[in-house]
Amino acid sequence: MSNRPVIETERVVLEILSPEQAVLMQEYYLDNAEHLLKWEPARDDYFFTLENWQKLLHRNIELYNGGKALMFSVLNKERTQVIGTCNFNNIVQGVFQACYLGYSIGESFQGKGLMFESLNAGIAYIFNEVGLHRVMANYIPGNIRSGALLSRLGFEKEGVAKSYLKIAGQWQDHILTSKINPTKSI
Repeated sequence: MSNRPVIETERVVLEILSPEQAVLMQEYYLDNAEHLLKWEPARDDYFFTLENWQKLLHRNIELYNGGKALMFSVLNKERTQVIGTCNFNNIVQGVFQACYLGYSIGESFQGKGLMFESLNAGIAYIFNEVGLHRVMANYIPGNIRSGALLSRLGFEKEGVAKSYLKIAGQWQDHILTSKINPTKSI
């Protein structure tokens, strides 16, 4: 039995998948390759292979065990399909106590509140169980849905980073946001 967290909400399950479950991530990215194209880094053919996903999921477990990241897959309640991702990257403790949030949702699952439900549960875990003070999330200015989602979750805009990340093969500006843990603000 794994000691990795499993977070269940009303409609989804957040879980750090094992390499044996790699086909679920492979199917998610194959099914949503075109949908995610403009919001993610350019991907080569190897990215979509089962071998790659087995390695990435093994690495995700190493990152979790080292306290560096929680790379959740968002699954349907039956745990038979990945419907999105919810990743807390670059976890830093000490005086910073913060991380970066990244996420995606499958095209056919948009507009149903599933990403809000998933992120809300993941952020609660990061604040209450991991004990972080701050979660940062950044989005491309043209990604209106992402901006609205972060606002609804209580993230506040902090500024704009010029030429911040290479997304879809181009360096793109990002709006910087963060959410502070309300129980650790003192």
